[in-house]
Amino acid sequence: MDLAARILHIDAHLIVLDKPAGLAVHPGPRTPDSLEQHLAGLRAGFIRLPVPVHRLDRDTSGCLMLARHPRAHRRLSRLLEAGQVDKTYWAIVDGAPAADAGTVDAPLFKVSSAADGWRMVVDARGKRAVTRWRVLARGRQSLIAFFPETGRTHQVRVHAATLGTPIAGDPVYGGAAGPMLLHARALSVPYVESAAAVLVEAPLPPHWPSLQGTASASATGASCTEASSKPPAGR
Repeated sequence: MDLAARILHIDAHLIVLDKPAGLAVHPGPRTPDSLEQHLAGLRAGFIRLPVPVHRLDRDTSGCLMLARHPRAHRRLSRLLEAGQVDKTYWAIVDGAPAADAGTVDAPLFKVSSAADGWRMVVDARGKRAVTRWRVLARGRQSLIAFFPETGRTHQVRVHAATLGTPIAGDPVYGGAAGPMLLHARALSVPYVESAAAVLVEAPLPPHWPSLQGTASASATGASCTEASSKPPAGR
């Protein structure tokens, strides 16, 4: 797998990779092949291997940050923890929400059972999770932009289901067969305080279906700068 061809941005500190759907970031019992097996091909002249700063679910595609040295990893981790990295996700969902934009503010808690494994649920015992969202195209399936303001596990997936519009193909929170249509569309990273933020956009995956027949199918061609302005708080 030639992941070097999927580099969207590279500088002395940071790589943003267009991670393909189906590739796990870290290895596990069910994902022996992962991004970690391909890091040597992303060194781009450096001796050190780049290191992922955050994770995307195996079946989520799009923008993934990797640090090129330990100081960059610390800096990017602090930015993420402080909520200073703006993330935009696009998802094709089943159905359409009643409103055109809004905010889900619902805490997430991890539960597990021998029969079903683990999942995240909305529960007051959990950690606060906030996601703003905006509809880009409506129909039997709709395109929604999500802007997570916290970074909880499965946050966008659970909050999409909370709206009554689970992500198409989500086997856990939607119940439909894959592929799951969730894409990390864009990142804004203020790595250097005195300089403009690094803005990166990942193209839509080729396996995504067309949304022709929706009320505003042309939204699929919108750039991240057109679609990532957040809806006002309180909507």
